[in-house]
Amino acid sequence: PVTDGSRELHSLCAQLEFLLQFDLKEKRSFFGQRKDYWDFLCQGLSQSRQEHEGVRFVMSLDKLKTPVGRGRAFLRYCLVHRQLAESLQLCLLDLESLCEWYYARSPFLNPQRRAEILGTLYELDGVTFHLAL
Repeated sequence: PVTDGSRELHSLCAQLEFLLQFDLKEKRSFFGQRKDYWDFLCQGLSQSRQEHEGVRFVMSLDKLKTPVGRGRAFLRYCLVHRQLAESLQLCLLDLESLCEWYYARSPFLNPQRRAEILGTLYELDGVTFHLAL
């Protein structure tokens, strides 16, 4: 299993975060706080019928104060529970929402790149992650 001490884990998480932040439009909350990929994920997952367990779990962690911290915790949760590809796919279904959050260079707006990314992430479902949440 992959654990917190794995160098590959840190590289994977950094690449995932880079991908989710690449060409992300700058948005701000009502109070002026910069929004990040966490906010994109929450919006995308809120469109499904039921609340996502990963979002509920991250929101229950009082120590997390920033969108980036919450996003990182969500990625780790999804890796442990083998939900990363499915969760991201739900967020990528709505092209209008994607265009609202990302500029044209984002690989999420390219159907071929989007399919490649999701295919690779689904392969991660076969990997066991033992991470501190």
